[in-house]
Amino acid sequence: MTLLLIHAAATLLMLGVILIVQRVHYPLFRYVRTADYEAFQAAHMRRITWIVGPAMTTELVTAGWIAWTPPPGLPPWMGWTGLGLVAFIWITTGLVQVPLHRRLADGFDAAAHRRLVATNWWRTGAWALRAGLALWMLGQGLGH
Repeated sequence: MTLLLIHAAATLLMLGVILIVQRVHYPLFRYVRTADYEAFQAAHMRRITWIVGPAMTTELVTAGWIAWTPPPGLPPWMGWTGLGLVAFIWITTGLVQVPLHRRLADGFDAAAHRRLVATNWWRTGAWALRAGLALWMLGQGLGH
């Protein structure tokens, strides 16, 4: 049960973070003054890592644990589906979002910014699905 609680907490935290980032934070990037943009982007990347790094790592570790050793009463497909969504999020982050942030670290680039906002919906959707799945798994775990 503790595993499912920690897993759900990490996933729900990341859903909250990604929703704020997607709907508030990323759209505001375009309003930062050009002279301040590089410092802003560097600070964003440094500061957000302290929040998302531990939460994403916790989510990854617990998702793997659940997939390989499902708690009693949990169908194996739930764990593997959750782990697949985590893998999608990590791959998308590494191959799409991180390179776009690095590009923006050199100064505001409207095309990179538009792509960042547009492609981040993939992660937002994946975390929304993960949150629903994590709560469902938690409910299954409470039933046993």
